[in-house]
Amino acid sequence: MLKTIEGIYQNGQIELTELPQDVSNDTQVLVTFLEPGKLDSIKLRQLIEQLETISGIQQGFEEVNAVKTRPIGDFDQHMQQKYDISG
Repeated sequence: MLKTIEGIYQNGQIELTELPQDVSNDTQVLVTFLEPGKLDSIKLRQLIEQLETISGIQQGFEEVNAVKTRPIGDFDQHMQQKYDISG
């Protein structure tokens, strides 16, 4: 599982802009510090989407390795909904 949540580092603490869902207290995290003013909100959203895509690819590999594949039509429908496109 990979979840990306924006936050702010201040006085030695990290404040998250939202509370993560479905995350236990012992979940490991990676923290990436961004240079102030170098990444606008649009670029930050794009970065988060890229990380979520990487997570989805990893999940797909895990499903293939576990022989838990889904019909391609389900994937196509999911992608159309996610990116609001019609095929």
